[in-house]
Amino acid sequence: MTDAARHPYESLTPDVVLDALAGVGLHGDGRLAALGSYENRVYQVQLEDPHQGHAAVVAKFYRPARWTEEQILEEHAFAAELAQAEVPAVPPLALGGTTLHHHAGFAFSASPRRGGRTPELEDAAVLEWIGRFLARLHVVGARSAFATRGAIDVATFAEEPRNWLLQSGAVPLEVERLWAERCDQAIARICDALAAPVDPIRVHGDCHPGNILWTPDAGPHFVDLDDARMAPAVQDLWMLLAGERAQRQQQLGALLDGYEQMREFDRRELAWIEPLRTLRLIHYSAWLARRWDDPAFPRAFPWFGTPDYWRDQVLMLEEQLEAMDEPPLVA
Repeated sequence: MTDAARHPYESLTPDVVLDALAGVGLHGDGRLAALGSYENRVYQVQLEDPHQGHAAVVAKFYRPARWTEEQILEEHAFAAELAQAEVPAVPPLALGGTTLHHHAGFAFSASPRRGGRTPELEDAAVLEWIGRFLARLHVVGARSAFATRGAIDVATFAEEPRNWLLQSGAVPLEVERLWAERCDQAIARICDALAAPVDPIRVHGDCHPGNILWTPDAGPHFVDLDDARMAPAVQDLWMLLAGERAQRQQQLGALLDGYEQMREFDRRELAWIEPLRTLRLIHYSAWLARRWDDPAFPRAFPWFGTPDYWRDQVLMLEEQLEAMDEPPLVA
């Protein structure tokens, strides 16, 4: 394979990772482990000498051309603002006067390693604690707006991905017409639902259980704000709801029991849950298609792109159309 045909991440070898960290004064002892991340490349690196009491750091190498430097620094500033407000988030380390560094064509940051496990969302007390945590995050998020990172909205997460998928030929011809029809119907329904004026705030943006680390004594914390954008507060709640309607209702109640101890929640946003879920569904297909030149994606998602995959997407859009017709959850 020629250098021109290689994906940039193929050149991100362990030696490059260790050299990048050494360049900012963090000298690894050779023990390096790749952590679960598809969008970026993230590594846990043990240090020869602890840095500010930390024996290991997590190095994140940002996907080239995804975010601008200004957008990444805005994420870092939000993380630092959260930490200053004693919200349990882990901001990148400031090394040499900055949190964003460059090496071998990559932008990267390094953060202290924090342990934890996936929270037990079947436990109402855990959900209530997470609700308090998210409210505290949103109190800070509502203080100001992102200047460069954009918003979770119809144009960015549905219309542009739909157009790109159709123009790129990513959808097989035998499914293309039906998928486009269902997608257009879903987008029209989303636009109707999101027409109500709700003020967006800075949110985590990708708040699913895998992005929350839980420790029994300290509770939840986030270590990654890579998807932070402007959005309604409910964006950080709906991905924590799963199961049948009655289960989701109970989960939402527990989350809001905690949330409203710290911050008022606008009940109008409950009508946005299924539209936001549908936005994510459309955006996810385009995200996979756009990353297909990254060798990690065909290995991890071998089922993507087949006619059966797109037929399943049609069925899921039909289910979401029905879900958006149902009364919203109440709490």
